[in-house]
Amino acid sequence: MSTGVRREVPRLALNQQEAAESLGVSVDHFERHVKPHVEYVLLGSRRLYSVRELQRFLEHESLKAGRRAA
Repeated sequence: MSTGVRREVPRLALNQQEAAESLGVSVDHFERHVKPHVEYVLLGSRRLYSVRELQRFLEHESLKAGRRAA
């Protein structure tokens, strides 16, 4: 029996549009500057980017620039 209360489920992976939005960039920018550097999972025809992998990318890029991510 459903109580009608919706539960928020944490996202572990994002599609390309969501991944770009989560980084604050356009899909075009994501495709050119991020996509080549992050691993993804194929589930059927869907390409998903893990939140952890996107965080790793940000950490790596901030360290490369000589700064530590906040």
